[in-house]
Amino acid sequence: MESSDFRRFLIPSVVARLANIELKAKFVVQGFIAGLHKSPYHGFSVEFTEHRQYTPGDDLRYLDWKLLARTDRYYIKQYEEETNLKAYILLDISRSMSFHSENYFSRRKKKFFKEGSSEISPSSNISKLEYASYLAASLAYLMMLQRDAVSLITYDEKINTYIPPHSTKINLRLILKELQKIKPNSKTSTSHCLNSIVEKIKKRGLVIIISDFFDNQEEVISSFKHFRYNKNEVIVFQIMDPAERKFLYDDIAYFKDMETGEEIYIQSSKIKESYNKAVDNFVKEYKNQCVRNNIDYELLTTSTPFDVSLLRYLNKRMRLH
Repeated sequence: MESSDFRRFLIPSVVARLANIELKAKFVVQGFIAGLHKSPYHGFSVEFTEHRQYTPGDDLRYLDWKLLARTDRYYIKQYEEETNLKAYILLDISRSMSFHSENYFSRRKKKFFKEGSSEISPSSNISKLEYASYLAASLAYLMMLQRDAVSLITYDEKINTYIPPHSTKINLRLILKELQKIKPNSKTSTSHCLNSIVEKIKKRGLVIIISDFFDNQEEVISSFKHFRYNKNEVIVFQIMDPAERKFLYDDIAYFKDMETGEEIYIQSSKIKESYNKAVDNFVKEYKNQCVRNNIDYELLTTSTPFDVSLLRYLNKRMRLH
């Protein structure tokens, strides 16, 4: 790898040291632009279609000066790509998304991981929600640069935040500020929330759902289909911690449900095989159902730098679309 390839620095534990999520997003997006020849979302024509009223933060290059001279009013020329592509980022902020295994493994990693081991490692002290927020911020930043309208919707048991889709810098700042202050504090009701969100999307667009999807799988998949039925393009990012993806605990282990508070002690050796099989089937079912319904599906684990995962996905998307 060449020394100029700054993407090697974008590991979660390094990027997490940046205090401002806007800086994180900008830093990562610069890597995307360097790594991509063109956007996998872009491609609509740029023919002028209509005017819309100017709002602070709009690019003055698109101000219609002739119309201003005639009417003394400020209007922005809207182009086909702006009116055709609206992206909705749906982010699960339920309590299960705050999980990360670093604290557990920091006390016991010598027993699990020998130097040079090829086994999966713990999560570099980043929660699923932090990881998901970096993804959401980077995608929002990327779409704003393309003048695509982008929306952020956060949910747990209910819809918490709805920022309507706009292509302005002000809207991006609202999204980034919202991501900065998110705190998970509730249970999950994914299918209920997703079905409610469908009703908010009046014109078909690009729907990006980021979650661990630890919920009733049949109902969640039905919600995915609801978006597709309304002709939306759908991308699903399932976020998991390495300790969730593969059972890495030993001896007698104590577990506490992050959403219900329920506690249980188990003999790890007796459930490891059945746990791994159940999780494999759980992930496989989401993937298979998404493929059948023409939905993009990506499983991301927090042990992989989020910029690496997302760049890999974007490059794959360019090849397939």
